[in-house]
This record gives sequence, structure tokens and C-alpha cells, in this order.
Amino acid sequence: MKGFSGSCVGLAALLVVAAAGIGAQAQAQAAEQRDFCADRPGIGTPACTMNPGRVQLELGLGDWAREKDAATRTDSVELGEVLVRVGVTGSTEAQIGWTAFGHVREKDRITGVVSKDSGVGDVTLAIRQNLRNPDGSGFSAAVMPYVTLPSGGSAIGADDWGAGALLPLSFDLGSGLSLEAMGEMDAAVDEDRDGRHLAYGGVLGVGFDLSQTVSAMFEISMLRDNDPTGHATEALSGLSLAWQPSGNMQVDIGTNVGLNHDSLDSEVYLGISRRF
Repeated sequence: MKGFSGSCVGLAALLVVAAAGIGAQAQAQAAEQRDFCADRPGIGTPACTMNPGRVQLELGLGDWAREKDAATRTDSVELGEVLVRVGVTGSTEAQIGWTAFGHVREKDRITGVVSKDSGVGDVTLAIRQNLRNPDGSGFSAAVMPYVTLPSGGSAIGADDWGAGALLPLSFDLGSGLSLEAMGEMDAAVDEDRDGRHLAYGGVLGVGFDLSQTVSAMFEISMLRDNDPTGHATEALSGLSLAWQPSGNMQVDIGTNVGLNHDSLDSEVYLGISRRF
């Protein structure tokens, strides 16, 4: 636990140092301008990193998901999913994420009893270190360790700390076509909210430009979750659209569909991103 606390403090300190150095970094890198590259939308995570000294705010305006089996139907709504990305060096960025509100409604399909719960989400701290082409051009690769802090409520919070690492890869093939891949390994919080277990998986995707300002991404993901209460493999397919009205702004919409009984049935989301 002491080691975990030290890691959290270190990540938080890096975020503070990054914010404090924004002015100086921005002057030093004023001539450099990368193409807009947001974490949103989609299931995977890109390998690109922010310019040193630049800040990007990504906001999930709304997210609705439904999961149904023979016994229950669960509807989840999340509003205000915030991600702040700060460029630290030419190939490193720091991130902090949090969800402002979540509401979960569960209906017992046998008895008809309905239960509801609402609350805020946990805080996520992450560092993305790009290993090749931080602007996302050509072949780009990165590694992204993260931790989650149990700051949320019972509705959408895990009630314990978690950690993991992502390995995003992207291939810009030119002519508006790109490929993405992402590996993931997590120390995920147990279903009973006490302890952690191994979860791992990956994402494959194809991106293509529909016009100069509109792009689309089709993805397939699988995640193996070895929770002590029962192992499961979640499989999803996703389609998302992104519109960039300017070089520093993007609006997105997307949907995910479950491919097996361990997955959610459907999800729809909407968001906006702005670089400063």
C-alpha cells in the first residue's frame, strides 16, 4: 500500500509540474504544431501525445449503456466524463480523468423490483510515453501506465484502487486510411469491491476519412476479466464519427454493441474535445 501511495503522489506531482511549466514550454515549442489527435471517440487509445505546454480538454457530454439478461436489465447514464491532457515533453503527456455524474437503474425482470443509484466517478491518473512518432504520423507507438483512485460513489465508483497499462499502436497508411491496435493489462478491482484481479485484452480498428473534416473508426475489442466471482470475456464492436470544425476542436458520436452474453447490449455516447 505504501508503494501504491508513493506512485499516486509521483503521478500527481508530475501533473503539477507539467501545469507549472506550461508557459515556458509553450514559448519554446511555439513553432511546432501537431495535427489534432484526441483520445475520443472509440474503444481504443491513440499513441500520439500532446505538444509540450499544450493542454487538451476532452468532455463526454453523455453516455448511455444497456445490459440485459434473463434476470435483470441495467441502464447506466454518465454525464460530464472529463479528461485533461497536458504535454510535458516532446514525447510525454500527463492525464487526469474524472466523471462528474453517473446514474444506474437496475430492474429485476422476474419480480419487477427497480433499484436506482447515482454518484460521481473515480479519478484516473496516467502518463503516456510515446516511443515513436509522437505526432501520430507513420507508425506510432506508446506505453501508458495508469492508476485509479477510489474517489467515486457506489453507483459508478470501484470503491478500491486499481492500476494497469496500455500499449497503443497506430499505422497511418495515407489517403485517409489508418489502422490501430492496443494491448491492455489491468489490476482490476474485484466485483465485491475489495482487492484486485487480472484483466487483459486488446482492440483492433480501422479509421478512414469521409471528408476533410469528418472521419470514422470501426473497432473490435476483447477483454478477459478473471474476477474471483466468475471469469468473463467481453467482446464489443464499435463505430464512431468525429467532426473537426477547426484545427483545435472536435465533436464526436459513437456506438458500441456487445458480441456475446458477457458484454453490454448497446451503448451510445457523444462528446467534444478542445485544444488550448
